[in-house]
Amino acid sequence: MQRTLSLLIIVLLLPMSACAARGPATFSAGRSLVTASSSPGNVYLAGFSVVNTAAVSGDLAVIGGSVVMAAPVSGDELLVAGSVGSRSTVLGDLRMVGGSVSNEGAVAGDLVALGFSVNNSGRTAGSTFIVAANATLSGGAAGPVIIYGNNISLAGDFSGNIKIVATGRLSIAEGTTIRGRLSYEAPEEAVISTSATILGGVDYTNASYLPDAGTSRMLAILSIGFFVFAHILGVLILASILAGLFPRLAEEIVERAYTGRPRSILLTMLLGFAILVASPVLIILLALTFVGIGSSLMLCILYALLIVLAFLYAGILIGGMLVRRFAKRGVVLWHDGTLGMLALSLIALVPVVGLFVVLIFSLFSAGALLQIFFHFAFPHEDHTEELL
Repeated sequence: MQRTLSLLIIVLLLPMSACAARGPATFSAGRSLVTASSSPGNVYLAGFSVVNTAAVSGDLAVIGGSVVMAAPVSGDELLVAGSVGSRSTVLGDLRMVGGSVSNEGAVAGDLVALGFSVNNSGRTAGSTFIVAANATLSGGAAGPVIIYGNNISLAGDFSGNIKIVATGRLSIAEGTTIRGRLSYEAPEEAVISTSATILGGVDYTNASYLPDAGTSRMLAILSIGFFVFAHILGVLILASILAGLFPRLAEEIVERAYTGRPRSILLTMLLGFAILVASPVLIILLALTFVGIGSSLMLCILYALLIVLAFLYAGILIGGMLVRRFAKRGVVLWHDGTLGMLALSLIALVPVVGLFVVLIFSLFSAGALLQIFFHFAFPHEDHTEELL
């Protein structure tokens, strides 16, 4: 693969090396560039929108957002842009790279085109190499043709051999003549018009690009693994941020769980359970009334935020309890949140039991957060505001 990419880069840069070997050169750049006067030697253009209507006596190299070449080029032509159009004769090689690529002029040398959509209606005297999702050749070609793409359409007079690798459909239009041999790989046989002529014969290789059962299973496993990894990484980062920004709040929740009485811990869990169960019912009832639609929307946002915070602080709670137990440290640091969330994420991977443990810690965190927020809104203790 690396060798193929290297060869492709060398092929695309061949006109640039040829340009360096010639005489005087013209350089022009601008946001919107229009050239209408001819210049001796090679021409280099760059801009968001480039239009050239002047003949070029040497090589031409253009890079931009939208490129249109409407004048003949005596040397090689290299066009790189989002939208590329060449509408006149090129006496050397033509190389085009872009999203939408089209050529309407004759090419005396070789043609190389890379893009999402490639449409070549001009005749190429040399070889033709195209890589595109959708490729159309309606002007034929005098030399050999190689195309890699999805949906490919051929029309015109082709003098040489044609090799095609298609992941979709190959179609050959009416009146098409292929004097060489047609070799193609595709999931299904080509749609060949009855009036088309293929003198050199046809070689067809059935190639299905759909993965088999084993490959599909492996891709599914990899996708699930990537999703789990991204999820764990995301919650690790969020837990670390919360533990670092609000250490007093995290320490208060850990204190309630680590030193609290069993009855107090149970009541906190029941409070979290009641809120998580009762809130959806209240939201639905408010949404049924015209006046309560806005309130139900606000409560829905707060409910979702509470669920996320409860899960994140459940991980922070585990991390804080671990450092209290083993490191004998009461202060919660940001990496304690990372440690606890990592432990909680690994516990969650255990079937049935893991989800039950995550639910228990999340319910306690939800209840503790509600108590702290309630005391913050209706303060009865002086230190409550310091937690937030």
